[in-house]
Amino acid sequence: METTRYARSGDVNIAYQVVGDGPRDLVYVPGWISNIEVMWEDPSMAGFLRRLASFSRLILFDKRGTGMSDRVSLEEMPSLEERMDDVRAVMDAVGSESATLLGHSEGGNMCILFASTYPQRTEGLILASSWAKRIRSDDYPWAPTAEERAKEVVETERTFGDPDALPSWSAPSRLKDKQYRHWLARYFRLGASPKAASHLLEMNTGIDTTDILETIRVPTLCLYKTDDADVHIEEGRWIASRIPGAKFVEIPGSDHLLNGEGAEQILDEIEEFVTGYRIGERSERALATVLFVDIVGSTELASELGDQDWRELLERHRAVVEGEITKFRGRVVGWEGDGLLATFDGPARAIKAASALIEAVAALGISVRAGLHTGEVEMVGDDIAGLAVHIGARVAGLAGPGEVLVSRTVRDLVAGSGIQFEDRGHHELRGVPDTWQVYAAL
Repeated sequence: METTRYARSGDVNIAYQVVGDGPRDLVYVPGWISNIEVMWEDPSMAGFLRRLASFSRLILFDKRGTGMSDRVSLEEMPSLEERMDDVRAVMDAVGSESATLLGHSEGGNMCILFASTYPQRTEGLILASSWAKRIRSDDYPWAPTAEERAKEVVETERTFGDPDALPSWSAPSRLKDKQYRHWLARYFRLGASPKAASHLLEMNTGIDTTDILETIRVPTLCLYKTDDADVHIEEGRWIASRIPGAKFVEIPGSDHLLNGEGAEQILDEIEEFVTGYRIGERSERALATVLFVDIVGSTELASELGDQDWRELLERHRAVVEGEITKFRGRVVGWEGDGLLATFDGPARAIKAASALIEAVAALGISVRAGLHTGEVEMVGDDIAGLAVHIGARVAGLAGPGEVLVSRTVRDLVAGSGIQFEDRGHHELRGVPDTWQVYAAL
């Protein structure tokens, strides 16, 4: 968990975090509501933030009235100008003279106002699924009508924080995932109370930044999803057309939230905008043994234990697994849900690590499966990519509970090591050419 600190904005305390030490500052202004500590509890959101921090000094904060920041009176909800000043206060607190602003959804309006007011402190502006006004008009036909918006405000308070009644526009591609739904509902609940959330929604209804778009004089990147149900793609095109010199990029997908569909393309575009190059342009290639490990029956186990006990068990599981990988000189690349990707500089050590961690987590009542392949991978920062990664993932998918499956490449490379194998036949691996012979390490 990153350290949360506070900046003073007038008489309000604004919670913020600083992650990474890149040469350029990037200020992330989240949408409607947020909680900068709960953000890190979802692997996909944590991965998104870590990637931003890999090429910048990432500054993130909770707007006043939300998350870890001071709550405000429902009778005196803050104006857009007051909330914009929170950006300045946080930048001052961390010694940032200028930064690129990343505004998501409603957070984009704060960034628009800041970039227009403080161009000398704004290196660039990134609008991700942001809107310019929230009530429909003849010249802005994409926003809801006043009646539709009023109905949404009432419905928000009634269903707020219910994992089975999350806004359909939030992340359509991920709402079938029970674990993700429960994280998102918790993120909302710890971001604001039901009444505060509905009041913030009502307050946002009055925002209109259409007239100041033409006053923006900093480099601007506009990122919008093709099928976003909350902010229409044509809405994004219109906004970009009003900002002098703005670049518009259409991202395939329907999820309004950043950690859903299209996240990798969004990150690539942001990195290129901030640094001048994409991560792929500076990748290196190397031979490595990739190891994939995931929990068997995790959905059923999580349902049986409940959210709190499942999170605690998952934390213990991760600590044990990472300990075994380190013991055998491996490197943890990352977690995705309950699945792990790691690399080793030798296939024999990778097999021994996989066998050891399977035995170690069994003591926790967890059954895992593992798959390995050795091949050339692209080293992209702290991450890896390439066909070898796909092969390792597909081999792991063939494994049963407590099994370590390896490709023939791995078996051949450890000849003479004393490790025994059992032939599991030839398989077609989805998305991978040819058929592949697979073995179980005994």
